[in-house]
Parts: sequence; C-alpha cells; structure tokens
Amino acid sequence: MDTEQLSELLKRTIDPNLRNDAEKKLEEFQKIIGFAPTVLQIVMSGVVEPPVRQAAAIYLKNMMSSFWKEREPDTPGAAIPFSIHEQDRAVIRDNIVDAVVHAPDIIRIQLGVCVSQIIKHDFPGRWPQVVDKVSMYLQNPEPTGWLGALLCLYQLTKSFEYKKTEEKKPLIEAMNLLLPQIYNLMIQLLPDDSQNSVTVQKQILKIYFALTQYSLPLDLISRETFSNWMEILRQITEGDVPAHTQQIDEIDRPDLIWWKKKKWALHTLTRLFERYGSPGSVTKEYKEFAEWYLKTFSGGILMAMLKNLDQYRQKIYVSPRVMQQALNYINTAVSHAHSWKLIKPHMLQIIQDIVFPLMSYSEEDAEMWDNDPYEYIRIKFDIFEDFISPVTAAQTLLHSACKKRKEMLQTTMTLLLQIIQAPETTPSQKDGALHMIGTMADILLKKPMYKEQMEKFLVQIVFREFSAPQGHLRARACWVLHYFSDVKYNNEEVLREAFRLTVNCLLHDKEPPVKVEAAIAVQMILTSKGEQARPYLEPQIREITLELLKIIRETENEDLTSVMQKIVCSYTEQLVPVAVDICQHLVGTFAQVLETADAEGDKAITAMGLLNTMETILGVMEDRAEVHAALEPVVLQAIHHIFTNSIMEFYEEAMSLTYDLTTKHISENMWKVLEVMYGVFQRDGFDYFNDMMPALHNYITVDTKAFLSTPDYMMAMFNMARALMENDPGEDPQCHAAKLLEVILLQCKGSNIDEVIPSFVELVLKRLNRGVKTSELRTMCLQVMIAALYYNPALLVQTLNKIGDNVFDHFVQLWINDTDCFIGLHDRKICVLGLCHLLQMPENQAITAHSQQIVPSLILLFDGLKRAYAARNDEDSDTESDDEDEEGVDNELLDSDEDEIDDEGQSYLESLQEKVQKAGMGGGFSVEATIEDDDDSEDLSDDDYDGCEETSLEAYTTPLDEEEGENVDEYLIFKEVLGGLQTTNPQWYHQLTSHLSEVQGKALQEIINLCNLRQQERESKKIQQQGGYQFAQQSVPGQFNFGAPSASPFGK
Repeated sequence: MDTEQLSELLKRTIDPNLRNDAEKKLEEFQKIIGFAPTVLQIVMSGVVEPPVRQAAAIYLKNMMSSFWKEREPDTPGAAIPFSIHEQDRAVIRDNIVDAVVHAPDIIRIQLGVCVSQIIKHDFPGRWPQVVDKVSMYLQNPEPTGWLGALLCLYQLTKSFEYKKTEEKKPLIEAMNLLLPQIYNLMIQLLPDDSQNSVTVQKQILKIYFALTQYSLPLDLISRETFSNWMEILRQITEGDVPAHTQQIDEIDRPDLIWWKKKKWALHTLTRLFERYGSPGSVTKEYKEFAEWYLKTFSGGILMAMLKNLDQYRQKIYVSPRVMQQALNYINTAVSHAHSWKLIKPHMLQIIQDIVFPLMSYSEEDAEMWDNDPYEYIRIKFDIFEDFISPVTAAQTLLHSACKKRKEMLQTTMTLLLQIIQAPETTPSQKDGALHMIGTMADILLKKPMYKEQMEKFLVQIVFREFSAPQGHLRARACWVLHYFSDVKYNNEEVLREAFRLTVNCLLHDKEPPVKVEAAIAVQMILTSKGEQARPYLEPQIREITLELLKIIRETENEDLTSVMQKIVCSYTEQLVPVAVDICQHLVGTFAQVLETADAEGDKAITAMGLLNTMETILGVMEDRAEVHAALEPVVLQAIHHIFTNSIMEFYEEAMSLTYDLTTKHISENMWKVLEVMYGVFQRDGFDYFNDMMPALHNYITVDTKAFLSTPDYMMAMFNMARALMENDPGEDPQCHAAKLLEVILLQCKGSNIDEVIPSFVELVLKRLNRGVKTSELRTMCLQVMIAALYYNPALLVQTLNKIGDNVFDHFVQLWINDTDCFIGLHDRKICVLGLCHLLQMPENQAITAHSQQIVPSLILLFDGLKRAYAARNDEDSDTESDDEDEEGVDNELLDSDEDEIDDEGQSYLESLQEKVQKAGMGGGFSVEATIEDDDDSEDLSDDDYDGCEETSLEAYTTPLDEEEGENVDEYLIFKEVLGGLQTTNPQWYHQLTSHLSEVQGKALQEIINLCNLRQQERESKKIQQQGGYQFAQQSVPGQFNFGAPSASPFGK
C-alpha cells in the first residue's frame, strides 16, 4: 500500500473537519493485506511529520487491540470476523521491537500497548524471538536502545504478573537469560545520576516489581540472586536524591525521575516484606524463605527506611510516596518480634517526630482550606488518596503499634494529652493530637482504663474546640465525636450537648468542611445510639434535612448521601410532609452532578449516592400510597434522563428505582417506562438484563391483568428472553431469562395464555439442545417446561409431540435424571407439583417407562424440602451476639518476642491441616479432609446441605411461593394424588411403589405422616381464623403398605 497516500489519510484524522471521511476510508483500506505493516512503517519513518507518526501509532494500537486475535464466527455458518492477516502479523512481530527502541517517548507509549497485544496472543508460540531481540539490545553497549528494549521486557513481564508460578514458565525461561542482563545493567548504571540513566534504572525496577509482586519464582531467583537485588534496593532507598532537585518547586518534585526511582525501590521492598518476608502470614512455599528474609534483611532495610524518616524529621524534603512506603514497611515490621526489637527503641520518636507532624493540620491544608474549601473536602474524602497518602500510612502505623505492642498505647496517650494541655501548643498541633487520639478510638473504647474516661475527655477537651476560632479545629472536634460515637454516655446531658454542638455546626457554621464533618458525626452518633438519640434531633429535623440537601448540592460529597439516607430512615414520620421536596432537591443535584462531571467520572459515586437516597425515600414511604404517588413523577425525571441518554453507569440504580415504583401499584407512566426499558435492552445489549429482572417481575406479578391487556408487553418479555437464549451472553443471564418465562407461566395460570406456550417451550428446548455447562441453566430450562406442564399438561404434551417424536420422552428422562439438581424451596416445589401431574398420566408410555423412578425422585425432593423449610423457619431465630470482650485488645497485645499470626491466612490453614493429618495418623485412621480457602471450595452436594442453598432466582416469587392464605401445598397435593391412585388405579399405584426398598418405604411413610400433620395444621389455622376450636380425635397411620391397594394410609 502507498505510504504517501496513507500518510495523507492519517494526517486528515488530526483535522476535526476532515476526520470522519478519513476514518471511513482507513476502515475500508485496513482489511487489505499489507495495510498494518505500512502503518508501522509510517510510525518508524524519520521523514514523516511527528503528529502524523503519532496518529499512525494510535491507529495501529487501536487496530491491533481490536483485530490482532483470530476470531471464530459468532454463530455457525456466519462470516468469519475480520482479523489482521497472519502475513501482516509476522511482519509486525519482526519489526515492532525495533520500532519501540527507535521511537520518541510519546510514540513509544502507544507501541508498548502493541507489544502487549502481541505477547498476550502470540508468546511464546508464534513470537519466541522477542526474548533474543530484547537481549540483543540490552547487550549492546550503545545506551540508546536500552529503554525501548526494557519497555518491551516490561510488557512481557506485565502479561504474566498476576499468574500463578506454574503458569509463569514461559516468562521464567525468558528471565533465565534476561534477569542477569538487567541486573548487570543496573549495577553499571547505579553510580550515574543523570536523568537518562535514572530513567533506565526506574524501568528495571518496575520490571523486577512486576516479576515478584504476585508470586516469587524461587527456581529463578536463588537466595544469592535475591540478596543481590535486595542490596540494590537498599542502596537506592538509603541513597540521597541529587541536590539540584531542591531547586524545583516542591509541588513538582514527586514527578522527578529521581524520586520515582526511589519510590519504586521502596514499593518493591514493602511488597516483598509483606508478601514473602512475614512469617505467620505467608503460604507454605515461602515459610522457610520468610524466616530467612526476616533475619537476613531486617537490619539493613529498616535502617535505610529510618534514614528517610529521619530526613523528614530534619525538614529535608522526602516525597510523599517515599514517606508512605517507608511507613508501610515499618508497619509490617511491627508485627514481627525480630524486626520489632530493631525499631522499638525508635518507635516513640517516630510517633512524636514523624507520625504527629504528618497527622497535624499543615500549611498546605490551610492554603487549600482558605482558597478552595470544596477542593479541600474532595481531597480529604477521596478514598483513592488514602492508598497513596503518607497521612493514611502514618495512621495505620500508629494504630498497629498501639494495638499490637505493649506499653505503646499508654506511652502515646501520655504524650498526646501533654501536647493538648500544654499552653504553648499551636492549633495545628492540637489538631494532630486529636487526630491521633481519634485514630485509636476503637482501641481506647475497649480498654477499661480509657473507656471510663472518654466521656470526661470529650467534655473537657473536645467540646471546647467547637467554639475555637479556627475552622479546622471545629471540624476536628466533629471528627472526634464521629470516631468516638460508640462511647458510653453515663450522663444523658453530655449526649444531648454532643448533638447540640454538632447540629449547631451543621446549621450555622460558615465553613463548608465543618458542616460536612458535623453531618457525618450526626449520622454516626445517631447510628450508634439508636432510639436513645432520636429525641435530640427531632425538633430540628426538617431544618437539618434541608441544610443537608443544600450542603450535598454545594459539595457534591458522596459521604453526605449516606447521612441523608440515615436521617430519612430514622425520621420517616416527621419527613412525610417534605418528602417530595427532598426528592426534587436530590433530582436537581443529580442533574447538576451529571453536568459538572469530568471525563474521568470522579463524581459517579456521588451521583450513585443521590440515586440510592431516592431509593431509600421510596422504600420508607412505600406504605404511604399518596406520598409514593407524589414521589413517582419526581423520581421518573432521573430515571428517564438515565435511560434516554444511555448513561450506562447508572442503569443499575435506575432499574432499582423502577422496581421501587412498581412494587405495589403500576401507574400509566410506569407502563411507559417498561417500553423505555425494552428500548434500553435492544440498544445496549444483554449486560443489564439481570438488573432489569426485579422490575420486569413486578410488571408481571403486581398487575397481571394490565400486563395481559396489552399483547406488546408479553411480546417484549419474550423477545428479551429469546435474544438472551439464542445468543451467548453467559449462562447466568440465560437463567434469569428462563426464570422470567417460568414466572409468566405460573403467574398467568388460568388466564388463557395458551398461544405463548409453544414459543416458550420451543425456546428453552433449543437452548438445552445447544449444550449447557451448568446445572443451574439446565434445571431452569426444565422448570419452564415443568411450569408449562403445571399450566396445562395436555397442551405441553401436544406441543412437544409436534416438535418431534420422543421429545416428551427425552424431556421426562432428563427431568428425572436431574431431580437432585433442583435446590431451594421453589425449585423443589414446582418439581414435586410437576411429578404429581406425571403420576396422573399413566396412559403415557414415556411416563410408564420411568415409573420406577418417579416416587424415589419425589422422596429425594421431599427430603430436601423438609430441610429447606426447617432452614427458613430457623433463619429468623438464629441470632448471635456481636458483643466483644472488653479485654479483647489486651489479648491481642504482643510481647517483644512474639510474632503476629494471620489466623485467616493460608499459612495458618496449612498448619491446621498438618495437625489434622498428624492427629489422624496417631489415631490409626486416615484423614482425607482438607482445609481450604472459601475461594477454592467446590459446590456442596445435597448430602452437605446446610439449609442456605437458595439462589438469587428464588427472590422472583410466584403464586406457588405465597406463605399466607390459600397457597398451593405440594404435600397435600401429593397425598391427594397418590392416595387417589391407590383407590382408583391400584395397578398403576403398584407399578409406582412395589419396587421401593425398605429405606425408601420408611421415607415415604414419613412424608405421608408429614402430609397429615400439615393438613391438621392447615385446618387448625382455618378454625382459629374463624374464632375458635372444636377438637376431634385424629389418627395418623403408623405404617405404609407398598403396592397394597386394600390398606390406604390416606385419610379422607
């Protein structure tokens, strides 16, 4: 293909006015063999303009991401989807490493993604030569090729980063050659602090991190090799950043390559220690390694970490990420006796000179508070900031040391109380001390020594800060009340005052951050104190709610939406008059958030919180029909906006709101929403069907008459199910589609929907014939057919016979064979009812062929039903105390010579397993059980039933599942059918039961006894509802005669 012509087309893609036409022509050309290599040629060209080369790189990256992998037709007989021809792929594989090596930085990033795609699909099979190509550049003394080669190696390592050791074999084979090369290169470059050298060093560190962060290949990295790399990491950690970096603005320093290199060194050390060097919390394969690591490296690495902290203490700049990682390393060291002994002498100084300043209100905080308080709120409440913040790392270290090591809590509290009470303490320092005390709140509230004093502490120290002139101290006072919300108030007036102070800040403080902290404090105290606290807010609840709505709109803070939800749930009665206003405000704020959200969608959590708050309001107002009706058009504004504008990230919440608006009544507007949802399904595919399902269930069951009055509604339901069943969205959505059809059949029994039966049955039958992987989908498809049998047995038989010979026989055989796969109450119940219909069809040869399997299947189902009913009845009565021992913290304290054991970790499970095996051998029997993490456990068989086996599909109830009123009782129906057969068709009855074993006979007798008992309970309940009892002597048969028509166990 002509490079000039292609370059011109790529150049046009840069111009917005010409882009669309250029992209259409490129799309036409891309299927021509030679196109992709020509694009790469343009990328590599030194004479083409840089913007065009960049456009070519981006186009090639997108093309390779979409079309590199060979794909199969979507359906048998369909056209093979386009993929880049193997001839072109071979050319690209031969040249891509060279392209990466010689490309400028901005293009190299795009080409790195291309390399990643090739490795993902072609390494090692079609592209083993990448290893030799990288090796060649790394061995070349010319440094210009190193960075590009290392970027290719990084992509190779990243592609195996999260795979298990046994899956890393191709990478390990490559690294046997390449790891020594990058080590030697690192040793060569370490003395060179130039920017180019440090850039290469940083890339090598990133490769080593990706190689080791998830699993440590001990067959590749010997102890000697590991020690060599640890020395490199130690040197970088201990080394100083060049002095000239101090000339750069502090805000820009973290982005300097020297600090990035150091960050990666500390990040790697922290990860290695945490994952492989911590005895008691590593897997069995690293147990010996962890002991060796701790004793070999603790001293040197800890000293290097402490040097960084000491520089911070001396006011020498240390980047935030380096501080964070150093603190994280020391936090891990706290748990181990060997490393604790090394840091124990320094710990108080670390708390005083490192943790305390970090947790104090800083000059940067003050500047942001004054200049942009809303940005201050966003940063302080950003959970993603916590992952990289040295302040969070300091909090974690403080908490660990005071929780795990003796004397640390008392020593630290003594220090902090001295700071708070000293007259020379600055407001910033007071903030830091309160911040530290609040961080340890959960520990302090479990220690009797402090627990009894906390009320006094709040009154004498915290309450007075509510009147501080500094806004940050007022905010901190609210924050402390939030963290001490579980404190026991011996004096009710103190609790009253706590509420008065926080509510005053919420309503009247001028500083937005104070209002936010006050609102969250109110929520936490209200949650903790429950009914005891409700009267204190009630007089001002409307004012509080309106102010809260205002703050939510101003700050767009997601935490405040949960505050609103708590307020609405706690004061539902009081907020009824303003419920519509609240919802209207929330909808307005939601629209505002959508308008101001940036491309990264950082406000998505806030928007979701607003939608969830609307859902909470609908939930608590559900029994107030007039209020619910008034809320509907308001909430519909948000739902309609989401659906019509295809704002997919909020589909789940919009569908949940739709469900809430259709739980008891479906208005004309809500029927229109069903049409909109159908449009969403057709437009945006299958991904959201499971989220739609609760609302679709409502449309069928809440107003069945209206649902059936418009044929389009039934057609929409069927079309969605058909689209899912005939395509490949995964078996879980297909299970939901089958459930939808089953619900229609059971809900509409007696409503004459005969015309849909053939379509429903044929659809699930086709899906079964395509092959099913899971028993869940197989049984759900069978349940649709069983529901059709329950709806009209003759119609089902007729339908299946029309489809083909022996289809009904095949259905019965599959059903009988899969009886043990029906779990939960509903599935077993419909299965029993269906089998009861089969019992009444003795003339059908397909049924008589399986006559000896029907009753044993029923016995199995009733056994499961008995346990399932028992589990449901026990569900509400099983309550466990969550109270913790007040001395729990003391029990968690470690002596200086003790290590912390991760009793939920793999090593603990493995040690228990060893003890179990030894106990078994000592007792003279074989123990075959193994202790595993939940993630590795297999599905439980019916024998392991624990009563908690209901699937999510059980939530979609039908008339069969009603607990109150004249519901369908499968026990009574079974008794009536089998008893009737014994009387009216003894020969068929004999054929069904004469082969039963003694065990099966006893089980059947127990079922009959239970049937009689349930019948008595049902009649008793009727009499009770009529106002009284008339007792009559009733007898329960004591024995069941197999196949004997003369002695019936059924009382009539």
